[in-house]
Amino acid sequence: MFKLAMRTLRLRKGGFLATFVAVFFGALIVSACGGLMETGIRSETPVQRLAAAPIVVGGQQTLAVPEEDPATLDPEDKHKVKNATLPERVRVDAALAGRLRAVPGVTNVVGEVSFPVQLGTASALGHAWDSAALTPYALTGEAPKPGEVVVDADMGIAAGTTLPVAAHGTIAQYRVSGVAKAPRSMRDSALFFAASDAEKLSGHPGQFDAIGVFGGDVAAVSAVVGDAGVVTTGADRGALEFPEVTKSGENLIVLAAVSGGLSAMVMVFVVAGTLTLSTQQRLRELALLRAIGTTPRQLRRMVLGEALVVGVLAVAVAVVLGPVLGNWLFGELAAHHVVPDVLEYEQGWLPATVAAGASLLAVIAASFVAGRRASKVRPTEALAEALVERRWLTPIRVITAILCFAGGTALAIVTVAVMTGPVAASTAGPAVMLWAFGLAAISPGVTKVTAMLLSWPVRALSGVTGRVALLNTRVGAVRTAGAVTPIMLAVGIATANIYLQTTQEAVSNQAYTEDLRADAVVAGPGGLDPSVLGRVAAVPGVASASEYVTSTVFVEKPFDSTSGDDGWPALGVSELTGNAVEVPEKLGRHVGDTLSLRLGDGARVDVRVAAVVSQRAGFERLVLPASLLAPHTTLGLAPQLLVRAGEGVDTATLTSRLREATAGLPVAVGDRDALIAAHAKGNEIGAWVNYLLVGMIIAYTVISVVNTLVMATAKRRREFGLQRLSGFTRGQVLRMAGVEGGLIATIAVLLGTLVAAGSIVPFCLVVSGSVLPSGPLAIYLVVLAIAVVLSLVAILVPAWAATRGRAVDATSIGE
Repeated sequence: MFKLAMRTLRLRKGGFLATFVAVFFGALIVSACGGLMETGIRSETPVQRLAAAPIVVGGQQTLAVPEEDPATLDPEDKHKVKNATLPERVRVDAALAGRLRAVPGVTNVVGEVSFPVQLGTASALGHAWDSAALTPYALTGEAPKPGEVVVDADMGIAAGTTLPVAAHGTIAQYRVSGVAKAPRSMRDSALFFAASDAEKLSGHPGQFDAIGVFGGDVAAVSAVVGDAGVVTTGADRGALEFPEVTKSGENLIVLAAVSGGLSAMVMVFVVAGTLTLSTQQRLRELALLRAIGTTPRQLRRMVLGEALVVGVLAVAVAVVLGPVLGNWLFGELAAHHVVPDVLEYEQGWLPATVAAGASLLAVIAASFVAGRRASKVRPTEALAEALVERRWLTPIRVITAILCFAGGTALAIVTVAVMTGPVAASTAGPAVMLWAFGLAAISPGVTKVTAMLLSWPVRALSGVTGRVALLNTRVGAVRTAGAVTPIMLAVGIATANIYLQTTQEAVSNQAYTEDLRADAVVAGPGGLDPSVLGRVAAVPGVASASEYVTSTVFVEKPFDSTSGDDGWPALGVSELTGNAVEVPEKLGRHVGDTLSLRLGDGARVDVRVAAVVSQRAGFERLVLPASLLAPHTTLGLAPQLLVRAGEGVDTATLTSRLREATAGLPVAVGDRDALIAAHAKGNEIGAWVNYLLVGMIIAYTVISVVNTLVMATAKRRREFGLQRLSGFTRGQVLRMAGVEGGLIATIAVLLGTLVAAGSIVPFCLVVSGSVLPSGPLAIYLVVLAIAVVLSLVAILVPAWAATRGRAVDATSIGE
């Protein structure tokens, strides 16, 4: 049967190409997502500034978070603790450097501090000059004394120049004493200060970001460090230099897993539909094989053999090109600051193997579905049933539909009853696929019923061609369903994911603006000196001013079961002082309670609950004094001041006075709209990621739509010829095909909208209290227009080609 399969493939170029395209694009996307996942897992970051130090000591950037109340756990239950990534840089005590110098064999120990600096519009990182040995830099000129700097050679600044340097909320003039050149390309330009200046400007005196150790044994160094930090060598040193890659790697894993899993599900769906349609078009051929003695098992083996030959070829090409697509996607993510640009894209053999295995499993499953119906036909009935498949409802379809609808219903109930805020998307999103699979399982019946409901308007608008198109749609319900299903999938995925994102953005912006009482903002890219608050508060027309700091904190005691290992968003403001904290009702605490917190850099602090407030579900946060929260952030200072205007003072006047009061300081002044726009821009990054990855999947389904419709229409040449011989003109045949395309698009859009509603409505009820999503209607109209245009083009173009020439010639060619 394998030899027969190989011979039939040569005569079935259309079906061969259709299956190849479906498998190829599916495997390509899965392979690319696998590469992104491997990159996130590895999180390999080439070391730059710390390259010369063989051993680097840094802070422990993870925090052990218990999944259950430690008071109820056995001490041996280690598996019930998760490691959460701390959002702020964790530093080490500078005194550790002294202890490391005493380790036998250690020849040198160098502490590293790094902080943002501004030279006009140019950005750089400031360091102490003695840490240049960690790279090492080659110096031309002299080492800096207090009040002097050494500039990076890439900055093009000559020695002897005097520069205004803004750092840690202040601006001062520094003389350039020398120029330093790095031995390799660096992401950030460097500016080197005297040790005393660097310690002051870093904002964290007595602490190092990292410590480079030269010589000595790793085990001996680790014994001295103990729990005070982590010891790294080789490629692991990059994670201490760029701690942000750890969290970004985790996010990349989640993105790739969700997108790759969704792509794999869509691939099974599309490949099964393509192979089934291809097999249905060969029922006469398969029926003849049954009539001459071919067993059902042999038929299934033949269909499987054909599918595997095509699948192996498609997968082989896809796994070669998968890294190309994956690298491009990674480049786009890095360009839009979704992942750090220092992270290296890595794709080994494992993603290719997984993609190949998943794709071939999809081919095998699809060939089983495709060959099952033909293999069950009895030889005496084969020829009678070869052209039109009427019996489509099988126990497998019924069970699949019931399970999928039950799963979609369960997710909708969980979304409404359990989830709160944007996290509801985690259960609402997957429901799209379940509803789609359920409808696809019974799509021939649903297509026939929907066509009957549309019969009156179609007949009224299109006359005799519409009647014939309706008859074709109802009689060939299985064939029509094969075209409807991928369009339904594309409409459902596109509509659901786009409106889930727009609704989430709208609710996030609304939650932000509801709590925003400020009329202006004073922002400093390197942080604001605490004295700025007093200067701004004294400006005429200012009713109030407050520092504004954001971070993440973890409730350590009493045990918190509400936040998981993600911690609580924290906001620092000047209105609170001391160790007071304002908590949401969701936390379940009362005024006067004491909480033990871990701040963003892992520091422990005890706070007292000063207020319990009601906050919008899904946007709860803890409010702390800015003076308590800011020192434990990477920047060490508040990055913004929010200012409220007094009565009768307009925004333009307020911002003008603020600019005058802060003249000469490294700050920028903006109005309320600037604050809202900055918040919205932060949401746009997450939206862009969603649109990119979902758009890739939608593009795949669009390809399958064209693939399926072109293949289905091209095989109807003999049918079109018979219609022309019975009195139809070529124009009428094309109009009939156009009506069929319109019917297919209409049915698919209706079902796709129903699928999307199963996901959107529960989500919107939770986050906004409405059944309708937020976002422009134009999005839905564009999705509909694309579906209609694709359907019509994919049907009319092959129909036009199939009706060329004489009708009698078309009838003599056969199926």
